[in-house]
Amino acid sequence: MRVGRLAAAVALLALSPVLAALAGLILVGQGRPILFRQARAGRHGVLFTLVKFRSMREMRDAGGRLLPDAERTTAVGAFLRRSRLDELPGLWNVARGDMAWIGPRPLLPETICDLGERGRERSKVRPGLTGYSQISGNTLLDLDDKIALDLWYVKNRSVWLDVEILLRTIGVMLLGERLRHHAKGVIAKGRPSSLKRTDS
Repeated sequence: MRVGRLAAAVALLALSPVLAALAGLILVGQGRPILFRQARAGRHGVLFTLVKFRSMREMRDAGGRLLPDAERTTAVGAFLRRSRLDELPGLWNVARGDMAWIGPRPLLPETICDLGERGRERSKVRPGLTGYSQISGNTLLDLDDKIALDLWYVKNRSVWLDVEILLRTIGVMLLGERLRHHAKGVIAKGRPSSLKRTDS
């Protein structure tokens, strides 16, 4: 854990020119604030403040409700999301120990609560900057698919699996998302309809 935190701190320093350039791009393309902050559930449900680059404008309808994500995402934001560069400020969370390099993506506390036993099982490890569901389809998957993949990771995690996820993350950043064959089998076995429910 200490090695991961130190590596994140070094990465933050090394990437500071890139972070500054992206911050300037966001400032010009969509204005302030540059960073998005939100309370998320960490290991064992402990709350922390997630930090990432903002990719959407705060646009609401006449009733004060936020417009759909697609309508609020800017061209700059779409680029940041597609390339995963919006996640770079999360290195601060890794350096602090809130997150790991690899693990399930941090979810809202109410989402973890709604998942019941699956949420508690998923929270046995620290959330990560990237994870198994992120390299297996991510936006092509629904929440239940992602949870099935996250739970598979929790049960099968290893150094070698983490290295594979890290390398495949670079591939996703460069080539885009696709649903992996192995993920399809994990999803088919791990969806709630295939399990004896314990989160009633």
